[in-house]
Amino acid sequence: MELPADGRSVFLLGPEQVELRRVPVPRPAADEIVVRIGAATTCGTDVKVFRRGGHPRMLQAPTPFGHEMAGTVVAQGEAVEEWAVGDRVVVLNSAPCGACVFCERGEENLCPDLQYLNGAFAEYLPVPGRFVARSTYRLPDELSFEMAALTEPLACVLHGVEACDLGEEDDVLVFGAGPIGLLFVGVLAASGHRVVLADPNLNRLESGRRLGAQATVQIERGGGQVAVVGAKARAAGHSGGGGFDVVVEATGVPEVWQDAIESARPGGLVNLFGGCAPGTKLSIETQLLHYQELTIKGVYHHRPATARRAIELLARAEFPAQELLSEERPLEELEPALRAMMSKDALKVVIRP
Repeated sequence: MELPADGRSVFLLGPEQVELRRVPVPRPAADEIVVRIGAATTCGTDVKVFRRGGHPRMLQAPTPFGHEMAGTVVAQGEAVEEWAVGDRVVVLNSAPCGACVFCERGEENLCPDLQYLNGAFAEYLPVPGRFVARSTYRLPDELSFEMAALTEPLACVLHGVEACDLGEEDDVLVFGAGPIGLLFVGVLAASGHRVVLADPNLNRLESGRRLGAQATVQIERGGGQVAVVGAKARAAGHSGGGGFDVVVEATGVPEVWQDAIESARPGGLVNLFGGCAPGTKLSIETQLLHYQELTIKGVYHHRPATARRAIELLARAEFPAQELLSEERPLEELEPALRAMMSKDALKVVIRP
């Protein structure tokens, strides 16, 4: 296939500044491919990056923007044997080295040389060799591009669920009904756990019920909601009156981190999944940790094993991930899509080139 000379791509320029540009479409080097984007999706991290104008790990402005995508291979380098023009693929947004001690342990998300790829909000995405070798996955024929673009967030959630050390039927509290929190609800409920979802937004709580939450609690923003959540959970027959077996924090708000820690039962586990702003500090009552034997985990990103599982799960018609896709917009309307997420009018928006 003959590649065009250029294509459209959205660039992040700074805090709440994006620009649609025409950029050259490079011919792939020997170990590279070029993907024609079929669909990309917005996410909470995109909103944070849009607001802040960058990310300490993943990108520095000015830069191509977006990291959840799926599409079709339209060019390949001469050394690429695994992929061919016409293959439908999803490309994950990070690639580990594959050789360090963390990669050898299956903890690729902790690789000290983890590289990141951005540029999903575009017509074409050049894919570097490491990503071709380690972070590109074939799509089942029945999986649409917009659903496949959810691979990255779902892979993160599956990694997060593994970190929860769950029993057979645990009482789980999820703080935050954004896309990540809702994916946690869907995965946990499908696995037979009793899930309570807490969030300020009634529409998102209703989405949580459709994804399997057995109870929902409308809370105020800014923390201090432990008693409110506990009372509602007890009334609904959850948590046995003594806190939750597992608490997942999916907001990235330090006050909610505090609520999550205080909501766990003695011997419970707290999964601090939502990433806070750089420089954020948290004060923890030491006796709470010591005498109640709490386990607190910071959990980050995804691994190749969870990416493969995410694709398999998304291909199952019974997994209701479509609930997260609120609307569809063209590349020109990325900024309104992000602002719709900021105002809580959209969960995730499908961006079509």
